[in-house]
Amino acid sequence: MKTLIQFITLSALILLPNISALAKNQMIINFGDHELHSWQVVNDGVMGGLSKGNLHITPSGIAVFQGRISLENGGGFTLVRWPVEKLDLSSLTGIVIRIRGDGQQYRFRLRTDNELDGISYQAKFRAPNQAWVTIKLPFSDFIPTYRGRILEDKESLDPSKIHQVGFMIADKQAGDFQLEVESIKAY
Repeated sequence: MKTLIQFITLSALILLPNISALAKNQMIINFGDHELHSWQVVNDGVMGGLSKGNLHITPSGIAVFQGRISLENGGGFTLVRWPVEKLDLSSLTGIVIRIRGDGQQYRFRLRTDNELDGISYQAKFRAPNQAWVTIKLPFSDFIPTYRGRILEDKESLDPSKIHQVGFMIADKQAGDFQLEVESIKAY
């Protein structure tokens, strides 16, 4: 009988959500309640490339980042970004994104300034093909980059100064792409 009670207690602990972890989650974007007017699309045309990307929200509240990557003319990337008032996420551990993808590799980007060009902090992730998944990206995994180059001599991401969030596809992945995003949270 004692073993059965221990099993039931253990099962209840596994099935109940971690209340303290839920209290720490901070919604950054729920696309069901979000408008796209402040999102910016940056295609590789800024350097002569021919890639095209766009972002739209479906009636069911899913953001869809899609387009086509071309490696012609030295191109090969497109990104979407959302400038925000300063977010202080220093009491949290990282970013949680709920996505469905196409099997390709993407980057989640954070910026710590209001500039249009400069250092971004990126964490790469693979978007499983047509399966909804939740991906955690710890702040410690974000690497400082500038125009696709890793910056070895820059400090780590300061999560108390987030001024921009976004998604990017690059890494010589020519062809069509589509990434669906339900929400972006900090944990």
